[in-house]
Amino acid sequence: MSNKKRQSLLKGLKADTTDSTKYVQSSFKKSIEWQQVSSIADRLLIWCNDKSVREKIAKANLPETNSKEVQNVLLPKAQDLGFSSEAKGLFSDYKTSALRPDYYCAVGTSGIILEVERGQTTANNNDLRNFWKCHICKEANYLFLFVPKELRHNYEMTPRNQYEKVKNRLESFFTDENYTNVRGLVIFGY
Repeated sequence: MSNKKRQSLLKGLKADTTDSTKYVQSSFKKSIEWQQVSSIADRLLIWCNDKSVREKIAKANLPETNSKEVQNVLLPKAQDLGFSSEAKGLFSDYKTSALRPDYYCAVGTSGIILEVERGQTTANNNDLRNFWKCHICKEANYLFLFVPKELRHNYEMTPRNQYEKVKNRLESFFTDENYTNVRGLVIFGY
């Protein structure tokens, strides 16, 4: 793509709001633990919808970028809310000990794993992989998953709404017969 076309796209860039959808197991809906997790999610969502943050997220989600660029936008607020970047040792009991979350925050006797996805959200099943990581993590029962509402791998393609697709894929884990160790999930669509 020519630099002129890229600059034109940047000028017309739509800094859309970040949305969120919350899922929680019925037995945890009124728990103090979920109230704390939900409060952190609410504060993160409010911050993400600040105009300057929306613009940074929109630029980080341009074609030919990766999730690390979106992570870099979120990192200051995540740290402010108590998350640490790429916490190590959370999966040391498993042969898959090389796993690590993008961010982790302890909450009460549990914790939150925060994952940021972009290009491989559903194509490589990273949404399901992140859910599985939270499921096997002994220190976290809650997952915050950031996914794009408009995903483009190149400037010519029609955007795909990963947010809706991920919601449709993961909501089934929050019906009584399908419960896992993930007590609550917040999907953020940026």
